[in-house]
Amino acid sequence: MRLWSLHPKYLDSKGLVAVWREGLLAKAVLNGKTKGYKNHPQLIRFKNQKEPLIFIDSYLNNVFKEARNRGYNFDHEKIGSQTTKKHITVTQGQMKYEFKHLKEKLKTRDWDKYQELTQINLPIPNPIFRVIPGDVESWEKIKTGK
Repeated sequence: MRLWSLHPKYLDSKGLVAVWREGLLAKAVLNGKTKGYKNHPQLIRFKNQKEPLIFIDSYLNNVFKEARNRGYNFDHEKIGSQTTKKHITVTQGQMKYEFKHLKEKLKTRDWDKYQELTQINLPIPNPIFRVIPGDVESWEKIKTGK
């Protein structure tokens, strides 16, 4: 499961579809409707919120908006319409790590999108997040070797 901190505009088509699907899975987990993934590290920041379902719906609404802007037909009925103006914090280190990780994926999956992202120095987050100073988040499973 990868719930990108990055704005969904940086994702290629496969990444956007995957984050929608994985976001829906996260919502099901937070709603207690699954047996697996209950302790997945990507869920920690949502679980730590007073109302985690509103935060995951806000996250997914931002993904939905990007999909709609691209002409995709995601089913908005699968997410709640209630959102929050509050933010979850994400560290600069996490943003950098995710951006590098995404670019590595795109090198082989979508060269044009990769080239587009090489022009960006400071990516922006999904609007549910607010960036603060810091290293990679403690819950991140760091992939090494690249």
